Amino acid sequence: MLTVGQENFKKKYMKQRSLLFAGFIFLMLVSTFFQSCLEDKCDAERTFVQYTPVYLKPEAFRIDIQKESSRPLKEPGKIYVYNNYLLINEIREGIHVFDNSNPQNPVSLGFIAIPGNVDMAINNGYLYADSYVDLLTIDLNDINDPKLVDRQEDVFYLFGTQGELGYLVYYNETDVTLKVDCNDVRFNQNWFWERGDVFMAADNAAGSSASGSGIGGSMARFTISSDHLYTVDQSTLKSWKLSNTGLPVNVDSELMGWNIETIFPYEDMLFVGSTSGMYIYSISTPSNPSYASFFGHANACDPVVVENDIAFITLRDGTRCETFSNQLDVVDISDPLNPNFIKSYPMDHPHGLAVRNDILYLCEGDYGFKVFDVSDLEKIDKNLLSKHKDLNGYDVISLDNDVLLLIGTTGFYQYNSKDPKNLKLLSHIPVEE
Repeated sequence: MLTVGQENFKKKYMKQRSLLFAGFIFLMLVSTFFQSCLEDKCDAERTFVQYTPVYLKPEAFRIDIQKESSRPLKEPGKIYVYNNYLLINEIREGIHVFDNSNPQNPVSLGFIAIPGNVDMAINNGYLYADSYVDLLTIDLNDINDPKLVDRQEDVFYLFGTQGELGYLVYYNETDVTLKVDCNDVRFNQNWFWERGDVFMAADNAAGSSASGSGIGGSMARFTISSDHLYTVDQSTLKSWKLSNTGLPVNVDSELMGWNIETIFPYEDMLFVGSTSGMYIYSISTPSNPSYASFFGHANACDPVVVENDIAFITLRDGTRCETFSNQLDVVDISDPLNPNFIKSYPMDHPHGLAVRNDILYLCEGDYGFKVFDVSDLEKIDKNLLSKHKDLNGYDVISLDNDVLLLIGTTGFYQYNSKDPKNLKLLSHIPVEE
């Protein structure tokens, strides 16, 4: 016979054991439920951009430059204007040179083969161009007989240092469609991920300078001002003093951060675009740029142009920009130490841009090309002057003779822009099919 105390203890013990058993059964049911969910896979197709690394030994690109006969445009990149000459980059291959004294009939003068070339600038007859990690100086005083006069090695950072395979110089991009488990979190977010040496990402988505130099577009990484060449790579702003012989001497290097993209000169300032914002540097002392301020924005690809103390910044999404922002930001930079945000306007997919006399020319990639009156900064969206849906533009330059230059996936275009509402085509250099 149990005592009253023992009986109460037994009842309490049996109750606790029942609760524990019930809890155990509940956990088993929950576990079985989740297990069945995990086993019930959901298959779906996802399209990715696959990045395959390309390596080069230095002897493959550290060669003398060659001027060749004319060739068609295949994958045009950046554009540059110098006097009556037009230069069009062929991505990682070199530069097409044209006599553009008559914009209605540009005449090809040949092709300068430069392995790994993407950017360029000209000052007093000398062409400064990148060749993967190197900076080249090319004498263009005789445009028909360009001569390599200087090569400075390992100036620019690309994707990696030299190893047994050579330099990692770029990534080939290939669209890949795979069947995947849609429960896998990696395939449901716009993340970059890595498998060995292959990177993949979900596919959800100009300023004039000093006398004697030329004009580049808003996507430029090279610019010239006050007999100095300024270059940016992914992380560093470098300043080069240009001598009478054209040879550049590195006089300053500023580590800025990461994902630096573009550079634009305005008066005695440099405006540097990055994926995280706009840096402003004073070049009142040309050999020693000094940091003035930073205007931050959402993570996005970001070129900048400036007119009348107003900066226009385009932000666009894309696999390398890791964002969903597509907009035009307007910023007052009359006080470079304290840039003042004015307004933001939604856009479709903005790329390069140019502004002249309160007219803004804006490339929208696959969405076309737009022209705005920006005299009223509070009503830019209400003042769309013209839209060209079939014109896939990458970058644009507006010249003071009412000639507009535009580069895109279908080639190079020149327009008479005297009437911004009615651009008139002057000439077209098509991309070879």
